[in-house]
Amino acid sequence: MIITDTHTHLYSEAFAEDREEMMIRALEAGVSRFFIPAIDASYTEAMLDLEAKFGDYVHLMAGLHPTSVKENFKEELGHVEELLAKRSFCAIGEIGIDLYWDKSTLDIQKEAFRHQIQLAKEYKLPIVIHCREAFDEIFEVLETESGDDLYGIFHCFTGNLQQAHKAIGYNMKLGIGGVVTFKNGGLDKFISEIDLKHIVLETDSPYLAPKPYRGKRNESAYIVKVVEKLSELYGVSQDDVASITTQNSKDIFSI
Repeated sequence: MIITDTHTHLYSEAFAEDREEMMIRALEAGVSRFFIPAIDASYTEAMLDLEAKFGDYVHLMAGLHPTSVKENFKEELGHVEELLAKRSFCAIGEIGIDLYWDKSTLDIQKEAFRHQIQLAKEYKLPIVIHCREAFDEIFEVLETESGDDLYGIFHCFTGNLQQAHKAIGYNMKLGIGGVVTFKNGGLDKFISEIDLKHIVLETDSPYLAPKPYRGKRNESAYIVKVVEKLSELYGVSQDDVASITTQNSKDIFSI
């Protein structure tokens, strides 16, 4: 069983003490594909170091996270452009809009989001969207940018059924992780109404650990709990969940 973690911050300081052991646990659990989102320039070196150590398994994205869109965002976007010009990446992400932490930066978050969508189109790459308390704003941008050259993943999808269908309508897969195992997460009430061909798996580790690890540090090995829950909800085998979602990730990332 090959499992793909389409969104994991393996370079996080949370893994500083046991990163290699954590990777071994994930590999032993069947996870052999790890897709690594960017945050901002301060993490680039750590991401490149991760790739140097685990290059057979990890695939890096380039991008500016919406919570890192500050006064210097144009300088940060310049850094993203420099990286893209130097080497290949699997996606532009994670990008989007986050209104949970700071609503005052909405205008420049939109500007950064649009700019990075244009970069994705230029380099023929998928986008990986971060959306927190910003579905309307994200959909507004996607509507103006929609087309055959816009596609990717709606990371950590936590919306409702209507929003799920809308995201899929913009050529987005839904990134499903630990929230689907939460008692009051809401996803378990309708996710089986979405065809598995629209789903990819993720952990967002070290965040959002699934039951029974909720509240603890998340890691890629715990994605098996997401596989188990989706197997239960869809009424298919865990092997089917793993193989279908891995194929979906191949369709998106072309890896």
